[in-house]
Amino acid sequence: MRNLFTLLAITFITSIFSQQTVEDDFEGNGTITNWYGDNCGMDNTFSNPFKEEINTSNTVLKYTDDGAQYANVQFEIPVTYNLTTNNTFSLKIYVPSNSLTGAQNNQISLKLQSTAIAASWSTQSEIIKPIVLNKWQTITFDFANDNYINLDANSANPITRTDFDKIVLQVNGEDNTSKVTAYIDDFLYDGTINSNNNTDQDPVFDNLVWADEFDGSGAVDSNNWFLQTKPIQGANWANGEIQHYTDRVNNAYVSNGTLKIAAKKEVYTNYGTTKNYTSARLNSKFAFTYGKIEIKAKMPFGVGTFPALWMLGQNITEDGGYWASTHGTTSWPDCGEIDIIEHWGSNQNYVSSALHNRSSFGNTTNKGGRAINNASTDFHIYTLNWNATKMTFSVDGIVHYVYNPENKNNQNWPYDAPQYLLFNVAILPDIASNFTESAMEIDYVRVYQEATASVFEIDNLTDVTVYPNPVNDKLTIKIPNIQDSSKVILYSITGKKLYTYHQNSTKQTHDFSFLKKGIYLLKIETDSEAKFIKIIKN
Repeated sequence: MRNLFTLLAITFITSIFSQQTVEDDFEGNGTITNWYGDNCGMDNTFSNPFKEEINTSNTVLKYTDDGAQYANVQFEIPVTYNLTTNNTFSLKIYVPSNSLTGAQNNQISLKLQSTAIAASWSTQSEIIKPIVLNKWQTITFDFANDNYINLDANSANPITRTDFDKIVLQVNGEDNTSKVTAYIDDFLYDGTINSNNNTDQDPVFDNLVWADEFDGSGAVDSNNWFLQTKPIQGANWANGEIQHYTDRVNNAYVSNGTLKIAAKKEVYTNYGTTKNYTSARLNSKFAFTYGKIEIKAKMPFGVGTFPALWMLGQNITEDGGYWASTHGTTSWPDCGEIDIIEHWGSNQNYVSSALHNRSSFGNTTNKGGRAINNASTDFHIYTLNWNATKMTFSVDGIVHYVYNPENKNNQNWPYDAPQYLLFNVAILPDIASNFTESAMEIDYVRVYQEATASVFEIDNLTDVTVYPNPVNDKLTIKIPNIQDSSKVILYSITGKKLYTYHQNSTKQTHDFSFLKKGIYLLKIETDSEAKFIKIIKN
């Protein structure tokens, strides 16, 4: 066995979740940093519109369900809840009656879920509480004494479980298209949290692999960027846009440490067509799979401006794009599109993230966004964390959307192949008549991936077995000498960490249904030993 597996070792960074409370007063004093809306508008810096009675705080979380079927807000912690002694969650809520449509029950539910499985909802435990309208009230969810609902009847009593690390809040009923707006404040769990599991489930992207700091002056760096000018729809671009993209310094240039992509009102003829506006569309000459993308940018001004920081599959067959002639095999949307941030001048301080693929494209349902302050006067940091199981979008460290389809396939997850970056400012037909020029300004773009270390050989844990191999959906792993710290780490064949499974018993079955077909590597790890095993996914 010694000569079968010579592999790249991965440098791991494990965080410690040291606080003893999980809380948020939405005034900047909480320990929860990753609230996000799932098919639901969310703003956790919203000015309290009803300062009265038990809640006179300045800031609350605004929850806006515009009719999405399964709207909710949620957050995760990097460890798990221990409900054996303290088992109560509480929050304040206000629902104005004039925000309601339909005939849903006036209620709020709190759902405990586990991200250790791909379908985190499938083993959830839920408590539903009634609420009154037009009034702040405190709601408590006591998993020891309240009536709870286990979605899977075979699930254990929630206070005995040790795998809950995700909270989902849902206002009014499940599976409906009614509308509701709610305001939430003072979320609190003051019980015990565990400190030694689920800490490294997601890969840590801390190794800078590509960047442009936009230093210097003049034209953009041609080693990093290609200026795309040929329209993709004959004489026109998508979305009814009315500009020409050019490769001129007038429209894309570097000065004072930032990139400017300037949209201008001017008559310009290109590819036999005359238009009244110009701008620029940059393609990165760097493509990659998985990582953290961080962009510090300032949006342009003006109704009708439509800037975007986004990505496309390197395999797109888009005539005129940088990669099409060498890698183009797949048309849009099957190549996959990732909109890190889009902004519309008609909705000045709102930014949105979205995914386009065969499962939903065009006016896609795969999207989320939030209001921010001073989108066009201040720089904000727009971030995408992209790994093999999900994508997390945030602005200034606050998560506003997570894309994580339960059953990944070619329709909803073409995101296991290289993508490249695009930066552009489009002009829409509703452009203001007095518009003359405005620019999107970018301070930097940085791409991080996992660090790799030296090559080494491992041939320990000889009694470990895995089956079936090849695997379809479920893989069983037997570790005869199981330890509390035992875990199973999944890597791509190139050595990128994809997922971590925590092994709690000698024989345990894990979900591999989210993987694409191919060859992968498992690292079986205890405190003192480790072993790599090659597996094949059917």
